[in-house]
Amino acid sequence: MKIVISGFYGLGNTGDEAILESIIDNLREQLDEPELTVFSLSPELTASQHGVKSIYRGWRQDFKAKVRALKEADLLVSGGGGLLQDTYPTKFIFGPLPYYLLIVFLAKLCGTKVMFFSQGIGPVTSTWGKILMKIFANMADFITVRDQYSKDYLLKLGVTKPETVVTSDIVFAFKPKEDFTCIESLKLEQNDHLVAVSVRPWFDHVKQFEQIATILDALVEERQITPVFVPMEGHHDVEASNKVLSRMKHADKCHVLGKDFSPNQYLNFIGSCQLTIGMRLHALIFSTIQGVPHIGLSYDKKVESLLKRSGMWDYSAALEEIKVENLKNHALFLLDNHDEFSDVVKKNAAAMREDALRNVELLKQNFAE
Repeated sequence: MKIVISGFYGLGNTGDEAILESIIDNLREQLDEPELTVFSLSPELTASQHGVKSIYRGWRQDFKAKVRALKEADLLVSGGGGLLQDTYPTKFIFGPLPYYLLIVFLAKLCGTKVMFFSQGIGPVTSTWGKILMKIFANMADFITVRDQYSKDYLLKLGVTKPETVVTSDIVFAFKPKEDFTCIESLKLEQNDHLVAVSVRPWFDHVKQFEQIATILDALVEERQITPVFVPMEGHHDVEASNKVLSRMKHADKCHVLGKDFSPNQYLNFIGSCQLTIGMRLHALIFSTIQGVPHIGLSYDKKVESLLKRSGMWDYSAALEEIKVENLKNHALFLLDNHDEFSDVVKKNAAAMREDALRNVELLKQNFAE
């Protein structure tokens, strides 16, 4: 079976690279020697990392190669991740939403079937974005989404033609490989009080940097923790981490991991922590996979949806509604009752892993059998 995979790949985002690795590993496990081609911004790197064919994803290069790959393919897998949204500016054919939908349209012109795979939908708020969704998303042959919110959102946008099934993020089917490179890079004398911290820029929101700094200072003073910042998207998250550090009294007790570790290495590091305090969705997913209690700072419905499924929403907060004293007390409570909440998270992670594997099972049922 020949499959083309389209997503936010080759741009150095740890979450999206984890999605790609999960898709590739599970397709290879479940299908008989599939031929995989990935549309990537760094095609040579993607090809070497995953042993796949890879084509430059942008319109300005290799357009004929993209058409040829789609014509030869049995299926376009669009996803996973939050591809279909217009949070970032969307113009006529520019922006993530038009790009991914036009790839779908191109596939249909080439006679290739399309599956939206483990996607998170929205927000789509612009009139043009809603028009594009209603026209082009209805061209898909089958859809799986990672939460109920996304299914409901598709219906609200008028996407009704293909069947839509709620599964979970394909990263819950990630296949971890033991690797201690991250923690070894820190050269710590002891590592039993580590707290992973994942922060990101989010438009003009900056108040959270001071709030997180206050919480971390309190945890250092009251539980002697060692905060370690995990930059899930390169220099963007390093800069955000430094904004928190600049507001801390105990910045000298903190560490920032390098920005070029693999998803598997970050996953293993988070698994060695007692707690995660994070904004990035996939830092929280990694925590769930590893059974690490976590406090999420939700800037988007996708984060809230994950926290409700992992069992940690009651200890988390929407970004605009952070109450420092409450979150500090939640963090202390989770640290003091680590094993109990680790069991809760592991149980929920097992259920989401089963749902994640359904993405591949449904692909097989609809397109390979």
